[in-house]
Amino acid sequence: MSESPSPPSEPAAAPPAGRVSLPDSIPYVTYTIVGVTAAVYLAQLASVFLFGYANGPSQLDWLAAFGAQYNPAIRAGQIWRLLTPVLLHGSIPHIGFNMYALVIFGSGLERHFGRGRFLLLYLLGAFSGNVFSFLFTKDYSIGASTAIFGLIGAQGVFLYQNRRLFGRQVKSALGNIIFVAAINLLFGAFLLPGIDNWGHVGGLLGGSIFTWFAGPRWELEGEYPEMRLADKREPLAVLTGAAAVILMFGSLAAFGMVRPLIP
Repeated sequence: MSESPSPPSEPAAAPPAGRVSLPDSIPYVTYTIVGVTAAVYLAQLASVFLFGYANGPSQLDWLAAFGAQYNPAIRAGQIWRLLTPVLLHGSIPHIGFNMYALVIFGSGLERHFGRGRFLLLYLLGAFSGNVFSFLFTKDYSIGASTAIFGLIGAQGVFLYQNRRLFGRQVKSALGNIIFVAAINLLFGAFLLPGIDNWGHVGGLLGGSIFTWFAGPRWELEGEYPEMRLADKREPLAVLTGAAAVILMFGSLAAFGMVRPLIP
């Protein structure tokens, strides 16, 4: 007895696309840093207009004279100079480029990291960059580029640690970050005299180390089709990451005060 052929099975319908809620908030910390840095630069200009240039290693305004990364002053105990240079700039193009880069990198990172952790990242990048500048350069240094390179390093580590969520986009995004960092370091080394490349390297390392231990580790939560990203990084890890950077670069700074690598 013959069996009648079964009707061909229809292909399974593809499930409808779900939605994933991404962190979305106004980057108030980024904008506040831009505003404070701009106000400090105006105060620098005002100090020159009112009092002229300060006595020191070069023609510096009064705020830069008391806040720039300057090796003899740091060895004399003025350790605030390992952080205050992030607010100081030498020209309109200098501050303009740095604040543009801050908005480009900082806006997204602040949304991902949260305001408090982002501010900590920015300050740690500035600190680690100025420590490297203190160790390996002899000229004074000012500018937010130490912290900016910290953000660049943080962006790369964040993408790498969350690569399973971002999929194929990660490879090209990481390539772009490496390209941007490499081009800036090469320009600073060979084409733009006076650029503090060691400060950039230090900031890059500090931001990367902090993010490796303390950056967001996202996982999907919720039920299909409404899902959200949740940060599974423990709050204690943020303190651990900050402590690691402070201990590592603080120890290097202490060593540089006792046994200077650069006269």
